[in-house]
Amino acid sequence: MSNQREILIPDIGDFESVEIIDILVKPDDKVKQEDPLITLESDKATMDIPSPAAGIIKEIKLKPGDNVTEGTVILLLEETEQTEQASTTADAGTPDAPATAQQSSEQPTAQDSEPPAATGQRPAPHTPTSSEIVGTSNSARAHASPSVRKFAHELGVDLGLVRGSGRKGRIIQDDVKAFTKAVLSSDRVFDKNAGFSLPEIPPIDFSKFGRTETLPISRLKRIGGQNLHRSWINVPHVTQFDEADITELEGFRKSKKQEAEKQGIKLTLLTFLIKAVVVVLNKYPTFNASLSPNGEELILKKYFHIGFAVNTDAGLMVPVIKDADQKGLFDIARELAELATKARDKKLGPADMQGGCFTISSLGHIGGTGFTPIVNTPEVAILGVSRSAMKPTYIDEQFVPRLILPYSLSYDHRVIDGVIAAEFAQYLSAVLTDIRQILL
Repeated sequence: MSNQREILIPDIGDFESVEIIDILVKPDDKVKQEDPLITLESDKATMDIPSPAAGIIKEIKLKPGDNVTEGTVILLLEETEQTEQASTTADAGTPDAPATAQQSSEQPTAQDSEPPAATGQRPAPHTPTSSEIVGTSNSARAHASPSVRKFAHELGVDLGLVRGSGRKGRIIQDDVKAFTKAVLSSDRVFDKNAGFSLPEIPPIDFSKFGRTETLPISRLKRIGGQNLHRSWINVPHVTQFDEADITELEGFRKSKKQEAEKQGIKLTLLTFLIKAVVVVLNKYPTFNASLSPNGEELILKKYFHIGFAVNTDAGLMVPVIKDADQKGLFDIARELAELATKARDKKLGPADMQGGCFTISSLGHIGGTGFTPIVNTPEVAILGVSRSAMKPTYIDEQFVPRLILPYSLSYDHRVIDGVIAAEFAQYLSAVLTDIRQILL
């Protein structure tokens, strides 16, 4: 005998409106009591809402992104007799009741794709012990629901190394499965004595040494930090330093400044850098590529989407100028300003930050003579630009003042070797020195 009932949002504390970030079930799914149904996320925590009864999902009333409060209808559930039997067993108070409850908590959730073993218990999964497992510090900052955290813990996966494909970069169970499969199918050695692991940083109570203040880190900075850390530990970075004489380029930029202003455009050096990078990428296509997931193939891109770093109050963002090779200087300058404004106003959409081939990070407006930017994976190279300065340059047996631009080229050494990197940097210098090559 079965009956259909509405499943409501239970008491979730003082929160009046909480966003749904994931629906963990679908119509016709069979669920057990306490299986997670949806995942909610507030400003303070992420929580799974469990099913109060066993049954079959008949209709889902919500979708990801909806805001809910206590009493909101989640779905319609056709209850089965399992709930009544479970209640009867629990109420009976028999010696077997605690064991039954413990066994139930170990059963797979509605998201699990593998059925339980005949004995009612799943075999313990293999736990990798290579350098892929770097401790719980990264996992604690990962954007994932409690059920996904439990699943990752069972597999021994550090969520800080997993790239999320869910809403707002959230890690879902399929991401954990894909990461585990990639690790187990690679050539890494899992013997404790053969590989190496990164030691965790021990927690320290800094208040013992003096007065402290704890400030929250924005979600954007946490996600960005995870991406940078993932790139740093997975990509063998090398940085090539060089400089370019941009005296003529700067003169040309200033000559076009008034014309640009009449069109409401700010013609910056970054505009010319983007055009120059496209010219160099055309000559050295290896820099306009990405490694395949298995690391055995190089994917050469026939388009030129150039990302540029924008500093915002919430953290670093990298919008992308699409098809930069097909746009003029004024078009690029206009789009740079529009995307930068959207970034600072927190109005960038996912499409504005996807598809990049090569990234430029410019600190010239602040200062410095050089820095080592981190490759924005899955790209294989990034250009870091510092402040230009007038320097005496020896030309025709005399020193003359020239405007010199220092820059740094970081690259993935698995794809690019030092000779090609040096050639790339020298050709970029030549293009910036003679702006006529931008027009070729």
